[in-house]
Amino acid sequence: MNKCTLIAIIGIALAAGNAHAAGDEKAGEAKAAVCAACHGADGNSTNPDWPKLAGQHPKYLDKQLKDFKAGRRVNPLMGGMVAPLSEADMADIAAFYASKTRSGGFASEQRVALGEKIYRGGNAKSGVPACMACHGPTGAGDPLGGIPSLSGQHAKYVAIQLYAFRDGERGNDPRAMMRDVARWMTKEEIEAVSEYIVGLH
Repeated sequence: MNKCTLIAIIGIALAAGNAHAAGDEKAGEAKAAVCAACHGADGNSTNPDWPKLAGQHPKYLDKQLKDFKAGRRVNPLMGGMVAPLSEADMADIAAFYASKTRSGGFASEQRVALGEKIYRGGNAKSGVPACMACHGPTGAGDPLGGIPSLSGQHAKYVAIQLYAFRDGERGNDPRAMMRDVARWMTKEEIEAVSEYIVGLH
């Protein structure tokens, strides 16, 4: 059984056995007003350093907010933003952004071939698995398993996160899955797969 299958099974079990009330999308709209300065009113940030939150799975968003608050994911700006939020606030904000539609993007032509190769087939020689094994062929992710949607995400943001996983600066991935993947990736592979992800849909 591979790690992605195991994570999906754990996610389903947790969802069934320890389900919490879904967030309130309408309440989340008001609570997310302050988030709009960086992430956009509809969750489509214009700054490639900051992620597009629109259309992201609510379970994943909720976990990231909780991880920022608990210090499991470190970012000084986000740490300050989530400090006053309750669990209900975070669930509501996650529900609001999940209800929005993510804007698309375009892959860099000079890197698309390598990006597609890594995303769809990995690199058997260096031990990099195919990204689509967990994130799916269209980058939709897995809402029950807590695996994020990637399609249309800013290339720069994706690359920043891959470098953070690779270099040990980010460690809130379940069972170190992303750290295990990214540590074998070259700079060229990270940049190429990040560009390729932009055009997924």
